[in-house]
Amino acid sequence: MTDTARLMSIGEFSSRSRLSVRMLRHYGDHGILVPAEVDPVSGYRRFAEEQLVEAAHVRRLRDVGFTVSAISVLLAARGTESYRQALALQRDALGDELRAARERLALIDQLLDQEGSTMSAITVTQERIPARTVIALRGTIPAYDQEGQLWQQLMPLLGAQGIVPIGPGGVFEHDPEYVESDPTVSIWLPVAPGTTTVAPLEVHEIPEQQVVQAHVEGPYTLISEAHSRIEEFASAEGLTFAARRDLDDPVERLGFNRYLVDPSGAAPEDLVTEVCMPLA
Repeated sequence: MTDTARLMSIGEFSSRSRLSVRMLRHYGDHGILVPAEVDPVSGYRRFAEEQLVEAAHVRRLRDVGFTVSAISVLLAARGTESYRQALALQRDALGDELRAARERLALIDQLLDQEGSTMSAITVTQERIPARTVIALRGTIPAYDQEGQLWQQLMPLLGAQGIVPIGPGGVFEHDPEYVESDPTVSIWLPVAPGTTTVAPLEVHEIPEQQVVQAHVEGPYTLISEAHSRIEEFASAEGLTFAARRDLDDPVERLGFNRYLVDPSGAAPEDLVTEVCMPLA
C-alpha cells in the first residue's frame, strides 16, 4: 500500500522529474506515469518518489523523438529485442535527418556567400569524355536521393562475380524528363574493357562523348542548381543536347552524374560531383 505521507504534489514531481505539469497530466491520461493517488474530490494528483525513475525514462524517450503512443508501447516492451530494434530504427531516422539538415545548411552557406551572384561552388565547361566501359544496375527508386538502395544491391553482385571497378562511378537518369517520384536510373562503375557479367548487371561500351559538365563542390542539393547552370551555358554557347525519346534511349544519350567523393565518409560540404549532359 502506498505511503500517502510520502507522496508528492504534481508541482513537486514536475520540478524533480523535469517534466511540465501539462505533460504529466497528458501522460497520465494516456496511461503513462499514472499518479499514485488522485483525490476523488479535488482531482489533485500525487506521485510516489519511486516514480521518478520511470519519469526519467519517459523523458529520455521523449527527448529522442518518440511520440506519446510510441512511449507507451516502448515502456511495455522494455528489456526485449523489440525495444532495442525500435531504438535502432529511431537512431537511423535521426541520422537521416541530420544528414539532410547538414546538406541544407551547406546550401544556405552557399547562398549567403554568393548572394546576388553565381555560386562559385559550381563551374560549368564543355568537356570531352573518353570512351569507357561501365557496369550498371538499373532500377526504379522512390526518389532521386534514394539511389543508395541500388548501391546496396550492386556491391555484393560485383563481389560475387569477381568484378573490380577501376574508378569512381555515378548514375544515369533514364527518364527523358524530371519526375517527382519513381525515377528509373542505372548506377554504374567503370570497369576494364572486355569485362563480362550476368543479369541483373549490364555492361555498356560508351563511345567518346562531348558533354556540358558542371563541377559541383558541396552537397547533392546543389545538383538541381547545376542543371540550371548547364542550361544557361548551353544556351549562351549555342549548344544542343542529345535528343531524348523514352526510357530505353541508349545510355550515351542520358544525363549522368559522376561522384568523385564517397558520401559514406565525407561531410556534405566536402562532396564533389560532375553533372554531365551529352551534346548532340
